[in-house]
Parts: sequence; C-alpha cells; structure tokens
Amino acid sequence: MTEGSPDAAEAVDSVLGALADPTRRRLLDLLAAQGEATATSLAGQLPVSRQAVVKHLTVLDAAGLVSGGRVGREVRYSVRPAALNATARWMAGLAADWDRRLANIKRVAEAAERDSH
Repeated sequence: MTEGSPDAAEAVDSVLGALADPTRRRLLDLLAAQGEATATSLAGQLPVSRQAVVKHLTVLDAAGLVSGGRVGREVRYSVRPAALNATARWMAGLAADWDRRLANIKRVAEAAERDSH
C-alpha cells in the first residue's frame, strides 16, 4: 500500500491473506447468506472437519472479517463487513490510480501517433 497508516496497511494485508484461501471465502459466503452460524453447522456444509472450520474462523476473526459470540454453549459467528469494506476501498483506489496511468499512456501514444503523421 502506498498511502495510509501502517495499521491500515496491516489490516488490508490481513484481510487479503485471509481471503487467499477458498475455504475461508466459502465460509464468508455462507455466513453472509445465513446471518450467523456455528462452526458445527458450517462444517456440515463444507468438505472439512469442524476443527478445520474453527481454525479458518480464527484466521477470519483475526483479520476482522467475522466475530464470534457465545450464546449458551454455542459460539455463533457472523460477518463483520468493516474490514472488507476498507479493503475494497483500497482496491478501488488502486484501480483508479492504474486507470489514470493508463489514460496518460494512451494520451501520450495518441499524441505521438498524431505527431508522426
């Protein structure tokens, strides 16, 4: 990241690292669709064990993408969109920078082409 605080950069790095795994992305999809769920119910929808789901949820929690709250004996997880939104804003800014660069290259190339005729 070129701009922002070191903490913001670490947060984006953490989110991107967490999202690099397809199982964690699937967990986020399931939680977004269901609102909240337990590790046991999520494991029933994935080809991995409950223990693997808990480990993935721990990574997602550390990245600020999910939170778990105890309800009786269960821990119910839900999506926390703030970290994902911040990462999306960073990515949109990066895309806008590249769009500006490409537009400048196009202008230079078009001007060179006009000058050569």
